[in-house]
Amino acid sequence: MKNFWKNKKVLITGVTGFVGGNLVNNLLNSGASVFGIIRSENKFSFLYLEGLNEKIRLFSGDLMDHKLLLDIITEQQIEIIFHLAAQVEVGVGLINPFLTFETNVRGTYNLLEACRLAKQSGHNIESIIVASSDKAYGEYPKEKMPYRETYPLLPKFPYDTSKACADMICNAYSIDQYGLPIVITRFSNIYGPGQMNFSAIVPDGIRSALGYSTFIPRSDGSMVRDFIFSEDVVDLYMRIGKELSLNPHKLRGEIFNAGSNDPIDMKSLLKKIYNFVDNYEDLKIILNHMKGKKTKGEIQHQHMSFDKVFDFFNWKPTHSIDEGIQKSINWYNKNLNKI
Repeated sequence: MKNFWKNKKVLITGVTGFVGGNLVNNLLNSGASVFGIIRSENKFSFLYLEGLNEKIRLFSGDLMDHKLLLDIITEQQIEIIFHLAAQVEVGVGLINPFLTFETNVRGTYNLLEACRLAKQSGHNIESIIVASSDKAYGEYPKEKMPYRETYPLLPKFPYDTSKACADMICNAYSIDQYGLPIVITRFSNIYGPGQMNFSAIVPDGIRSALGYSTFIPRSDGSMVRDFIFSEDVVDLYMRIGKELSLNPHKLRGEIFNAGSNDPIDMKSLLKKIYNFVDNYEDLKIILNHMKGKKTKGEIQHQHMSFDKVFDFFNWKPTHSIDEGIQKSINWYNKNLNKI
């Protein structure tokens, strides 16, 4: 895989996110030339904490600037694009649906239109990988789990709807008339080193268990989710990027789910985190406070099948939830005091 990526020009949106930062690290190690778009410097992101920002080319701007996107793609001769930028918080989506739709829907069609115009002018884009979400499926009964790529999209809440809309826009740009080499990925809850969105349960739980904050329960802990470690996600992204470049007619327009297919309820997940750091006393208090809590805008039960990505790419997750949490704890132990 390293030979394929050597000197490839890769653009990542959402490069200061923890998945983007981990992807940068792997791409650089594989010899790629990486470009990113940032609205402002984020000194506490994985990208900056690991010093990766000094090894790539960063452009100041955002996805609302259509001309900037077109200029970057054409002038830098971008070959592969990972579109990871998004407003990712379900709660923010409920409070500010306009921001969520602007970022997730408009941001996506701005980027894809720039790609279409670049292709029209003779520029060759080999692959475009778009990060969607398991939330795009909406809520299905437990007996219908795991989600499969053939399931109709039934979103209800703003965040879920924004991702489903973006997916349909991707489908439109991948038809023969435009021929953009797009693949949509729908992953379960991604976690791992560098995740600084502390509204997510894993980083919030680790930060609290290590004594840097107080965990405030937002639910009774009965919601069930599927978790996938960031290293496994990056490995899959790079496999998809390579294969889409080499076999665009085979993969164009495909949708791929990925997760561990090993669902866990939030209460059990918190127990794992706190038990790993031997913080049993705080855990008892938190579990007591979780009783009777309810969360708006959240789907009760979700997990993903990864049968299709195994068939196409021989991929399956290599980290158990215990291994991933332990690696994450080790990273936060070294870095939380810098934040």
